Amino acid sequence: MAVYTEVGDDELDAFLADYELGALMSCKGIAEGVENSNFLLHCEAGFFILTLYEKRTSASDLPFFLGLMEHLSEHGVTCPLPVRNRRGDALGALAGRPAAIVTFLEGRSIKRPDSRHCGMVGEALAKLHRAGEGFALARPNALSVDGWSQLFGDAQARADAVSPGLSRVLADELALLRREWPGDLPSGVVHADLFPDNVFFLGGALSGLIDFYFACNDAFAYDLAICLNAWCFEPDASFNITKGMSLIAGYRRVRPLSARELDCLPLLARGAALRFLLTRLVDWLDTPDGAMVKKKDPLEYLKKLRFHQQATSPRDYGASQ
Repeated sequence: MAVYTEVGDDELDAFLADYELGALMSCKGIAEGVENSNFLLHCEAGFFILTLYEKRTSASDLPFFLGLMEHLSEHGVTCPLPVRNRRGDALGALAGRPAAIVTFLEGRSIKRPDSRHCGMVGEALAKLHRAGEGFALARPNALSVDGWSQLFGDAQARADAVSPGLSRVLADELALLRREWPGDLPSGVVHADLFPDNVFFLGGALSGLIDFYFACNDAFAYDLAICLNAWCFEPDASFNITKGMSLIAGYRRVRPLSARELDCLPLLARGAALRFLLTRLVDWLDTPDGAMVKKKDPLEYLKKLRFHQQATSPRDYGASQ
């Protein structure tokens, strides 16, 4: 979440007139995240999140994202629900951007998760994978291997300005992953961005999941590998195997992992690290000055990639066969 597009008072009032939310009490921009412009709305009917979808989010993908949230909610996953306007539409337009309003989810994200949090996240991820079964729409992962190649092309000439030798590291890693990336793993709907700021806790329990705007169809174990990167490293970039063990065990309590999925985990974790290294690198280089957005350090994921390059077994992540 972030704010790239400012919204005028009059156009916001005109947009909200199509909804049965009552009078607008306040509207505040949200700085977290990097993809779309987001605002916290306080209306007579309660709190809501207004999202303006920026250029990286294709308008053609929005029915998938909004429909998926409705489908997951119907199948037991606590997540925001799209708010439909008086015409029954979940998607509108505001300030020259596609726009939608979703319900506000109670809870807060955890800045320093422990192994207990990781176990709950593993369970929630597996429940999401189960709940996605039967969703009628599909969306290929635009940020898989082919997408990484495009991102690398965008940043290659400037990467060494961020860290000397980074361009060669990225080129070598991308070449290896293109050769070895598995295409035969169990797949379905995945979140693909389940970082701590996208998981809420309340009263010691996991209260829900947010931000489904990278959701797509891909390997379930790849989604788990993203979570290992996002939840199980310490601030000094060391991998916490206790957290990894808890995350994987939580996942397996809901959905078993095959021997093939476990064998591929080190490679999938490398791919996940490269994906976020590249997107952070491009954002670091291209985010315009003055944008209300917190840029994230791409080199955090270079350090994580170094760990994965040394891993040889799922046991390195706390997983037993």
